[in-house]
Amino acid sequence: MAIPHLQSHDEAREVAMFDGVTRRTLNHGERTSLHEIRIARGAVVPSHTHRHEQIGYLVSGRARFVVDGQSKDLGPGDSWIVPGGLEHEVTALEDVVAIDVFSPVRQEYLD
Repeated sequence: MAIPHLQSHDEAREVAMFDGVTRRTLNHGERTSLHEIRIARGAVVPSHTHRHEQIGYLVSGRARFVVDGQSKDLGPGDSWIVPGGLEHEVTALEDVVAIDVFSPVRQEYLD
């Protein structure tokens, strides 16, 4: 059995991803990783794909998600799932705080 890894928010280093977009890797295990994403109003996570399944929860703010060509505006309490290999992008309509879980672990996001 793996040893639990307990980490406070302040221990998670903030990393710039794009202009106005940052992430913190909050924790990870053998098969999943947990990340806080902050997107400033008007900033964009450009269209991309990755092999990881991604499931997320919008903590605060509003954002426009475009997944596989379909657009939807989401607000606090809304969630998403993006299967691996599907093209997607996000534009912040307001300042956003979101939580993303990836499987398998996003190794390139580990500090």
